Order: sequence, then structure tokens, then C-alpha cells
Amino acid sequence: MVGIDPAQRLLVLVPVTVQIESVREATPELQSALARLLPQLNPHLAIPSLDHLAAVVADPAVTLLVARDGDTIVGTAAVIVYLTPIWLKARIEDVVVDEGSRGRGVGESLVRECVEVARARGAGIVELQSARVREAANRLYPRLGFELRDSNVYRLTLR
Repeated sequence: MVGIDPAQRLLVLVPVTVQIESVREATPELQSALARLLPQLNPHLAIPSLDHLAAVVADPAVTLLVARDGDTIVGTAAVIVYLTPIWLKARIEDVVVDEGSRGRGVGESLVRECVEVARARGAGIVELQSARVREAANRLYPRLGFELRDSNVYRLTLR
């Protein structure tokens, strides 16, 4: 057998194969994953309690998705389907992929699955919002067919 000179080795990058799953119960594993992921989305976000996560999972309007690379949760997103006087709408919230898994299609897989959930639940429109500083996300969404709207987002914090 001939050895390979380390200088001649090729680095082969294998894309991450992730599984997108709908969360069925609030677990310490989920809470721990969100404690790691959510600060990457916004460092000011509070980590949800298990009770809060249980309420999210139990809410029939919400589908919470996770992306797994093997046994590790590497991303999450939520899709909320709700009725207005005009539309059955869906809103994608809290899309975040772990820094070490970015650039490998995890976010795209999560958003595509959110759209499929919305479609399956009868939504006629899917909306999402992204901070301007999230450059990769803002390149992804138009590529997936989302159109940037000319509107203002207003927020009133009640706490």
C-alpha cells in the first residue's frame, strides 16, 4: 500500500445532510439547543422556559421545526398560520442556523419546509421579516421567491 503525502491530500467538503423535523414535545434538549441558537439570532432574546416551549408546541397555529445534523439540533424556525378578515396567512419566525452549519443549505431547507407547512395548511400568503444586517438571509429569501415589500414595521412592546 502506498502512503499519501500529506501535502497532496485533497480537502473534500461534504454537504451537511440535515433532517427537518416538526417538534412534538418540549424537551430539555430543545431548550438547550434554543439556548445556543437564539443568541446567534439576537443576543437580547430571553431563552424560553420549558413551560413556554410546551405552550408553543401545543398551539395549533404554530409549527416549530428543527434541523438535525445527526443527533444535534443545528437550526430552528417556526411557521404560524392564522386567519385574518382577508387571508389565511402564514408567518415565518425565528429562523436561525448554528454558525458552524451556515452556508450548507440548512436555512434554505428550514424555510422551504416552513413554506410547505403553510401550503399544506391552506395559507394563501407567507410573510417573514429579516434584519438588514443578516446578509445571507436577505440573499436567500428572494432566491426562494419572497419579494421585498415596501412597508414599515412598527412594534409596541407591552412589557
